[in-house]
Formats: sequence, structure tokens, C-alpha cells
Amino acid sequence: MYPAVDTGNSHIPGIVDVDAHVVEPENLWTSRLPAKYREIGPHIRYLPGGKPKLDGGMYIEEPGIEGPDVAWWFYEDHKYSIKRLIAAAGFPADEITMDGVTYEQMRKGCWDPAERIADNAANGVEAQMCFPNYPRFAGQIFMRGKDKDLSLLCVRAYNDWMVDEWCGGSSGRLIPLCLVPLWDAQLAAEEVRRNAARGVRAVAFSEIPAYLGLPSIHSGYWDPFFAACEETGTVVCMHIGSGTKTPNTSGDAPDAVASTIIFGNSVASLTDFLFSGIPHRYPNLKLMYAECQIGWIPYLLERVDDVWETHKGWSNSQLNCPEPPSTYYYRQIYACFFKDRVGIDLIDKVGVDNILFETDYPHQDGTWPASIKAAEEQFGHLPAEQIRKIARGNAIRLFELPLTP
Repeated sequence: MYPAVDTGNSHIPGIVDVDAHVVEPENLWTSRLPAKYREIGPHIRYLPGGKPKLDGGMYIEEPGIEGPDVAWWFYEDHKYSIKRLIAAAGFPADEITMDGVTYEQMRKGCWDPAERIADNAANGVEAQMCFPNYPRFAGQIFMRGKDKDLSLLCVRAYNDWMVDEWCGGSSGRLIPLCLVPLWDAQLAAEEVRRNAARGVRAVAFSEIPAYLGLPSIHSGYWDPFFAACEETGTVVCMHIGSGTKTPNTSGDAPDAVASTIIFGNSVASLTDFLFSGIPHRYPNLKLMYAECQIGWIPYLLERVDDVWETHKGWSNSQLNCPEPPSTYYYRQIYACFFKDRVGIDLIDKVGVDNILFETDYPHQDGTWPASIKAAEEQFGHLPAEQIRKIARGNAIRLFELPLTP
């Protein structure tokens, strides 16, 4: 039996959290790839930590020559150490660094499904969906792989692990989110259908594929993928940072600047989709933005509707978008938050049916183990029906989950 969800004396119901993260277990790929790929596919080695440098959204690093061993992912010629920053649950803020760690030095709920369910239950979370860590938030690491046969095997191995092992024995407490081969829209459509056939209703995608050197959403290239998602009821889930390129002001700005303005990619992506014609051509397609917060949405909707009308003579604003852009947002698009009182103050314009609460476990920015308290402080004053929608009902409806809204 799984532990009962503990919401204490709160009037916040059990949360359905659709943005957390998983630290992939070290045998995920070695246990699933053909033998010839096990030394070149993703595998863990224990070596001293190095000094990571963030370059274009990817860590460039090499193992050090002295110091304690930490866990390193090796894949083709890419090396990546698992860092305290992404396995922060249970550690105070002043101990969260870019230093590498071992699996034994992180909370077991980061990578063990039974322990995750226990951590969730203690945090008031009834069910949870997790984005990847090592493959990046949309599987970009495999897009960059040199051997695309291996890349495809890695994507499928991740998805098989996600469905069968991470979520398979959870009785619905863990919700599957799968990857697609980003380098091929037809293969991506096939993978969507393969996973939908076994009950998956969520797929990770890049918020701005053009930032990855891929065709833009305006090109028509992605139509087979979007068609497959609409056909199967699969929600396109775009995590902040999944465009890899992140906004910044200058090379010498402190990391705090980029961390603050990273939601700018979500602003750009939502604008892109609203004017692209994709929501118009696929009226049953659903898009979800993860970890982007929500306070910026009302102004963006006001602005896109004004541009749509005011600049229609020269900007092609109505070329693919016959209705005011905000129409498509309220009908088909959702956003997640976990720290955004401003957005709740503007809830009538954000849309109470368009927002979902999240925890971001086990990242430093997340609210574990006090997510119920965070929910109370931000939206606990709203009417009970609205509280229930934000905490769980909208997520249950969006992902067609077999839970009580």
C-alpha cells in the first residue's frame, strides 16, 4: 500500500503535480540498449568532479584529476556530472552548488519511484508527472547524438523505462511523460502513437525548436507531430529552458539575471504558437508550459490581440490566425506555476481553467516539502471550486487522468 497523502488540516486538496523532475537511475540505458551500444550509450562512471561551464544551455565539462568521485554520465563524446543543483531536495539553500554528487548523496526520491511516492505523499501530492534531467527537458541530448540509430534507441529506452518502471507500478501516482526523436518529425509522430497506445497522454517538446537548429513551428515541418498529438489526445508539454538557448543580457552578468528572465522564452514561444496557425488548424491540440509561472500572461494576451488588429495591414498577424490570438490561449493552452502571487491576483485574466500548480521536486526552486503551505499562501483564499481546479482538477481534465477532480 502507498502512504496516504498528507495535507494536514489544510483545505487544499491532494495536488496533481505536472511539473517535477526525475534523476535517471544509472542502469536506465545499460539495461535496455543492445550490448554493442552499452559503452557508447549513456552510462555512469565515478570520477572526480570538474568545473562545469554552461554554453548555449549545455554543460561543457570534463572530469577532474583529484577530489572525491561523483557520478558522471558518458554518452558518445559528451560528459555530464550529476549536480547538487538538480538533486536539491532536503538540502539548505547555502549547500546547493554546481558541485557533482553521487546517487548516495542525493535524496532517494530523486531516482527511486517508491521513495518518490512517499516523498510526494508527505508533501500533499497525490499524483505527479516528471520531466527528464540528463536528456534535457525535451530530449535534446539525443538530438545532438552522432549515431542517430543509437539516439532513437535511447529515446525509446527512456520511454519504456518511464512507462514500465517509473510509472508502471505506481497505481497512477506517477504519470508518464515521454520523449520523441526531435530530429525527425515523422519518427516523432510514430513515437507519440506508440506511447499513446499504452496510455501515455503527455510528450515533451521544445518551446522554441528553431533555437535548437530545427525547423520552426511556422514551417509546416512539425505538422505530422502535431497531428499525431491531436489524434491521440497527447498534450505537448514544453518546459522552460527546453529551447536550450536561454535569454541573458551579457556574458558578465551574474547567473541571477538569467535565472530571473528565463520565462522570456515562454513569452516568445506562446507568441509564436498564437500567431502560427497551429492552434487554429489543430483545434483539439493542447499545449502546456511548465515552470514558466503565469503573471506575465495577461499582458501578453492584451498585446497579441492588439497587434492582431492594429498591425494587420503589414505584419501578417491574421494570415494564419483568423480569430484574436487570446481565443486560442483560453481554448487550448495551459501554464504551470509554483511561486506567482501576481498571477493569482490576475486570475480572471490568466484564466482559472488554464493554470496548474506544480512542485518542481527535487530542484532548488521547488516547494517540497511545503507545497501545501505554498498553495495556501498563494491561492488558498480563492473560492473552493477554484482552489480545486488549480490544485488538481485542471490537470486531471487536461491529461484525462483516472482521478476524482
